[in-house]
Amino acid sequence: MREFVYSYPTKVYFGKGAAQKAIEAELAAAGNTVMLAYGGGSIKRNGIYEEIMGYLRALGKTVVEFSGIMPNPTYAKVQQGAALARREGVSFILAVGGGSVIDCCKIVAAQARTEQDLWEMEFATRRLPAGALPLGAVVTASGTGAEMNGGAVITNEALNVKTGMLAFAPRFAALDPEYTLFVPRMQVFSGAFDTLSHAMETYFGASDADNVSDDVALAVMRNTVVNMRRLLADINDIQARGNLMWDSAMAENGILKVGRQTDFQAHQIEHQLGAYTDCNHGQGLAVIQPAYYRHILKDAEEKFTRFAREVFAMPTAAEGLEALSALIRACGLPTRLGELRSRVEITPELLRRVADGCNIIQCNPRPLDREEIYQILCQCL
Repeated sequence: MREFVYSYPTKVYFGKGAAQKAIEAELAAAGNTVMLAYGGGSIKRNGIYEEIMGYLRALGKTVVEFSGIMPNPTYAKVQQGAALARREGVSFILAVGGGSVIDCCKIVAAQARTEQDLWEMEFATRRLPAGALPLGAVVTASGTGAEMNGGAVITNEALNVKTGMLAFAPRFAALDPEYTLFVPRMQVFSGAFDTLSHAMETYFGASDADNVSDDVALAVMRNTVVNMRRLLADINDIQARGNLMWDSAMAENGILKVGRQTDFQAHQIEHQLGAYTDCNHGQGLAVIQPAYYRHILKDAEEKFTRFAREVFAMPTAAEGLEALSALIRACGLPTRLGELRSRVEITPELLRRVADGCNIIQCNPRPLDREEIYQILCQCL
């Protein structure tokens, strides 16, 4: 294991009634003005909005609403939220939604505390924010693990770049499996595949022999696959949904990553594809990841073989990857870029721009070059 420092700042409330317990316990002593942040309004249709508003009213909070946070949240939306928070004197941000809402609010919380442009700070002068407004997360769609860390994926439309930014993790996260029952079937499986992707990419990173991170990553992958299959049998299986919520948290709370180098190259490819299109993140990964893994299989065949045996009960690396592809098909997830339902036509010319702009990271089994990334993307057409 490499040297590391690990801390876990997010307090988790899990189970039925988690949102009420978390809000009553964590916001009672918070400031009076709370920003309630959410996406396109589904929480108003399914009743979660009224529940949350009831808890905030009972605490006597003044609520400032920040709505319309889109999938693949933009940097312009971040600036809109930060300006609103400063103007209204917001003292606490409560993000209610999935990864996009939570990610957007992490950067809003930091931007609200400084007049300096965070994008300029992080990518030009290599500085990170010194502080942020306190943030809590009520998860309504699991998969990203956004509630468990301080990273956020933001799209800068002016630059055609979708990438990770760093801020601060939520102070608490409420995980109630019943809140996920309103999520459309395809989004449920997209989120579950994102969880699987996080654990796979950590596992296929560089690690020494017999380390606990590999063992835990394999267990998270295996459990994610088991519960995806349970949802194929019964999409409303509340126990399976709860298991997947915790799998998502475990995959992104840092436990799997300590002391090792990870392989998040597939995420980097999908992020840059998302900078040019409006494709769903988990669905994009479902298309890209099998093609990427077939491309690098010979570079890490021993690890792929163990993955095949322990996650899918298959004897060889190649059969393990075919089992992964079969699971994707069984869940109804796309297997080709043309199935992503992007409003932007995905052409070889667009993929060339994606490859040329993609962030290439030092990862295991080996770093790719841009021509390889282009070839992988073309195999996905």
